[in-house]
This record gives sequence, structure tokens and C-alpha cells, in this order.
Amino acid sequence: MKTRSQKALPVGSRTDVGQIREHNEDSLLVKPPLYVVADGMGGHAAGEVASELAIRTFEEAAITTADPEALERAVAESNSAIIRGAREGLGRAGMGTTLTAAVIEDDRLLVAQIGDSRAYLLQKGQLRQITRDHSVVAELISSGQITREEARTHPDRSVITRALGSDPHVRPDIYEMRLHAGERLMLCSDGLTGMLNTATLQNILTENPDPQQAADALIDAANNAGGHDNITAIVVDVSEVDPQAEKRQKRRFTWGIAVFLLVFVLLVAGAIGGLYAYARNAFFLIDEGGQVTLYRGLPGETMGVRLQWFEEQTNIPVASLPPTTASELEEGIQTSSFDEAKTIIANYREHYEKQSKSSQ
Repeated sequence: MKTRSQKALPVGSRTDVGQIREHNEDSLLVKPPLYVVADGMGGHAAGEVASELAIRTFEEAAITTADPEALERAVAESNSAIIRGAREGLGRAGMGTTLTAAVIEDDRLLVAQIGDSRAYLLQKGQLRQITRDHSVVAELISSGQITREEARTHPDRSVITRALGSDPHVRPDIYEMRLHAGERLMLCSDGLTGMLNTATLQNILTENPDPQQAADALIDAANNAGGHDNITAIVVDVSEVDPQAEKRQKRRFTWGIAVFLLVFVLLVAGAIGGLYAYARNAFFLIDEGGQVTLYRGLPGETMGVRLQWFEEQTNIPVASLPPTTASELEEGIQTSSFDEAKTIIANYREHYEKQSKSSQ
């Protein structure tokens, strides 16, 4: 199939062994419009082999468009290559790798991610993480058991819950979004984010206009901070966006509004009963009177109606919880079930009781 050529975007990349490790198990691929970072696991030889197999498979896939199916297929083929390599004595059993792959086509960004290598987007000077880590500490943060700052020194911070090479049926998370001229994409391994916080990453990316200088500055800063792991970064500048792509985006936005309004009318007309039934089986936690309180239903208003029913007010002061958790409780934390809500409450109570004992 003939594809329309794109103007190459400015890019910078670098991988480094760091200050502690003897070998670099990270691998990267810069093959516009495809960009990939892989962080191998399993020790010298095994980790290097796993990440290199993933990168080689992506290079052979020759992805040229932001096609989700092609990206998922490349991930599946990489996973099979690593499992097959371990079985055939290439590397060793148990080897694996994280992987974050991005494709930029016109104003579209498509990202596939497994593990704790990350993708970030710098927009108008503000850096935000696109991907969500597949790791033990990410789950602990999500459940309110630890804060993001505590995660940086947590003993299980390197334990990931999803990787290539560990499960024949593993699937990546897929993220898709629109890009605008002037934005900057960064892919990196956890050797970078484990050493530098978001504010530092943002400052470096903002202060270095050239993407290669930015990549070099990121690696140097991580090494200066200790360089406890291999470090890899890819920085891509969205220097311009095809005007035709912007027009298509506006048309899609207009059609999106029309579809949204139609769906909204249909929901109002025929789905109120289903929404009510859903709300009766949903639960959320919220700050009420300074205490953690459990409600059945949905936080806030839905189509101008409050669908919520009081279940229980705990004796856990919201002020005793980490600031990020307290902030989330102001709006309400949705849970998938009553059992999950009770588990989170138990975690909050344990945190509160430990605080109380330590202050006595």
C-alpha cells in the first residue's frame, strides 16, 4: 500500500548504562514515524536479549501509520519472539522487557505500553504523563496506600505487573490523542523517572529547545542524581502539523459534538432506567464532614440528578491521609464494587492507626 510521506520531525535520543550497572539492558528505536523504548529484565545477557528482540521485531514490522492493529500486532510478535528465544536458549528463561512504542502521523499520536517505561507530553510548558505504569507501586498509589513521593523510595518500586516475555497472551495499553504544533513527546525508561521528579523533567525539557540537547541533558541529570539504573530517553518535537490534518480535526470535532448530542438525547429518552440500575451497584468514597464516607451510587450529578445513597461514615479523618488522597476525596473516589470500597477503607484505617500510634 502506498503511504503519503511525512516530513521528519526533530528528534533526539540517547541510552546510557548509568553509574551502578555494568551492562545496559535498555534498547531504543528511532525509525520515524515510530519511536520505541524497551527496558530489559533478567540480568546481563537475558535482559539485553529481551529488549533487543523487542526492538528488532518492531524494526522489522516497518510501521508507517498510526494503526492500532499494526501496533498491537508488533507487540504480540515481540512477545512471541522473547518467549521463543528463551525456549531456544537465546538469553534465558524468565527474561522479559518493558516496552513503550509511539507512532506520530500528522496530528495523531498512538502509544502502546507494557511495564513501567513511560510516555510524556509537554504542552504549553506543562509536562503530563500519558501512560500508566504496570507496577506494584502504581497499584498502591491508586488504592491510596502510598503517595507518589513515597513510591520513589518504596522497596517494591522496581516490581512490575506486566511485561513482554512473561505471558503469551499479554496485551498492551493503547493510548491515542491529537497533537498540536509546539508540543514535545518524551519516551523513557524508569532509569530516568526513578532519578528525576516530574518538575525536574519539565524544566529540562523546557530549557533545552534542541531535542538532542534535551535528551543528553536528561541522561546527564539522571547520572548526576545517582544513575542507579540504565537510562534511556527519546525526545520528539511536533514542530508543525499538516494544515489539512487540522481541518480534518475540526470536522471530526464538529461531527463529534453532533454525535454526542444525539447520544445524549437518546440516553435521556431511553437509558435513565439503566443508569439508575448502574448507580445502585456502584460505590464511591468522599470527604463528608472531614470523615471518609461511603456512598452507593455516583459522585456529583448525572444529567442534573444526584444518584447516591448513604452507606456508612467511618471514623477515619480525611486530614490524616496523604494530601493527594485527601484531594481526591474532595471530588469522590469511584470504586468498582462494594468489596473494593471496603478494602480501600481498611487501607485508610491502617494508615490512620499507624499515624496515631507514631504521634503518641
